[in-house]
Amino acid sequence: MTPDAAKKTGKKRAYIKRFLPQTLFGRAMLILIMPLILVQIVAVWVFYDRLWDAVARRLAQGVAGDIAVVVDTRRLAPDLAQRHDFMKLVAGATNLAFEFLPAGKLVQPDHPPRYRLSLIDEQLAQALREAVRKPFRIRHLHGRHALLVDIQLSDGLLEAYVPIDRLWSSTTYIFLLWMMGTALLTLGVATLFMRNQIRSLRRLAVAAERFGKGRDVTNFRIEGATEIRQVGAAFLLMRERIQRQISQRTEMLAGVSHDLRTPLTRMKLELELLSGEQETEELKSDVAEMERMVEGYLEFARGEGSEQPQVVDLVDVLNTAAADARRAGTEISLSAPEEFHLAARPDAVRRCLANLIGNAARYGRHVWVTALPAADSVDVMVDDDGPGIAKELREDAFRPFYRLESSRNRATGGTGLGLTIARDIARGHGGDLTLETSPQGGLRARLHLPL
Repeated sequence: MTPDAAKKTGKKRAYIKRFLPQTLFGRAMLILIMPLILVQIVAVWVFYDRLWDAVARRLAQGVAGDIAVVVDTRRLAPDLAQRHDFMKLVAGATNLAFEFLPAGKLVQPDHPPRYRLSLIDEQLAQALREAVRKPFRIRHLHGRHALLVDIQLSDGLLEAYVPIDRLWSSTTYIFLLWMMGTALLTLGVATLFMRNQIRSLRRLAVAAERFGKGRDVTNFRIEGATEIRQVGAAFLLMRERIQRQISQRTEMLAGVSHDLRTPLTRMKLELELLSGEQETEELKSDVAEMERMVEGYLEFARGEGSEQPQVVDLVDVLNTAAADARRAGTEISLSAPEEFHLAARPDAVRRCLANLIGNAARYGRHVWVTALPAADSVDVMVDDDGPGIAKELREDAFRPFYRLESSRNRATGGTGLGLTIARDIARGHGGDLTLETSPQGGLRARLHLPL
C-alpha cells in the first residue's frame, strides 16, 4: 500500500470511529445488536417476500373466487327477488355482502385507483383480474376496515363489501411481534449480563486510579469473568510489589540517614572543640553544606510513601505556607476561595508548596499564590517577578541535581532538588507540575491536583 493510500485509509477509519461508541459497554452492545438486527431484517424480508405474500395471495384468490361465483351464478335467478335472496344466502356463507344496482356504471373503470395500492389491494386486484375478468374498482370504507369492490356487469353494477378480515391474517403480525419480543428479551438479558461484566472493569479502573493518586485501595476484590479476574490479580500483585518496594526503600534510607548523621554530628562536635581558626570555620561551613546536601538527597529519595492520604482543606495549607513565607521575610499575596477540600497527603503538599514559594522568593521580589478550583481538580499557581526560565530549559529544571546556572545565581541556589521533589509529590497525587511564563514577568509554577 502506498503512503497516500495508507493516509486515506487512516482518515476513513478515523471518520468512522467518530460515529462508533467509545466505551467498552457501547462497543460490546453494538457487537450484540448488529447481528441481531441483521437477522431480524433477513427474517422479515423472507417473511414478507414468501409467507405473507403467499398468505395474502391465497386469501385474495378466495375472495375473488366467491365474487366470481356470484357473478357467474346470478343469471340462474332471473327474478330480482330471487337474486336478492340468492345474494343474501351467499353473503351468509362467504361473509361478503353483495348489492346489485341496475343500470349502474363505474365512474373509474380503469385500474389502478388514485391512491397507491397496498399489498392486500394488489393481491385482490390481481385475483379479480384472473377470476372475474370484468371491469372493477376497489375502494376503502370505514377507515380501511372494509373494501368495496365495484364490478361492471352488462345489466348493472355489482357491489361487494369485503371485510379486511377476509384478506388479512392476524398471525402475520403475531409472528412479527413474537420475533421482535424475543429479540428485545434477548437484548435485555445480554445488556444485564454485559453491565455486570463492565462493572467489574470499572471497579478495577477506579482502584487503579486511586492507587495511581497515592490513595489506599482497601475494598477492591477480584470478580467478573476469567480474563477480568486475571487482570485484577495482576493489579493486586503489582500493588503489593510497589508497596513492598516503597517500604524497603524507606527502611533502607532511614538506616542510611542514621549512619550519615552520626559521623556528621561527630565532626561538628570535634570542630566546635577546636580553636576558632580560619581553617576551622571553613571546615564548619563545609560540614554544614554537606549536611544540607545529605538532607536534600534523603528527602528526594525518601519521598512520602509512609504518609496516608486524608481529606484536607487546601486553603488552610496555603495559608500556613504563606504565613511561613512571611515570617521568613517574603512579600507574598494569596488569592484563594474560603475553603476547598480534597484527598491528599497534607505534609507532602505543604512541602511541595514550600519548595515552590521558596524558589519564587529566592529569585523574585514578590510572590503571588492563586488557587483556581474546578469541578474535578484545583490549580495552584505560584508567580514571581524574577528573571524566569527560558522555555526550552523548563523541563530540564525538573531533573534531579540539575542547576540552571545561566539564569539562576549558583550562590543563592540549593542542591537542585526543589522542583524535582515538588513534581514528584504532585505526580504522586495523580496531578502534575508545569512551568509557564508568569503575567508578573517572571516564572509561574502551576500545580494541578485532582480531587
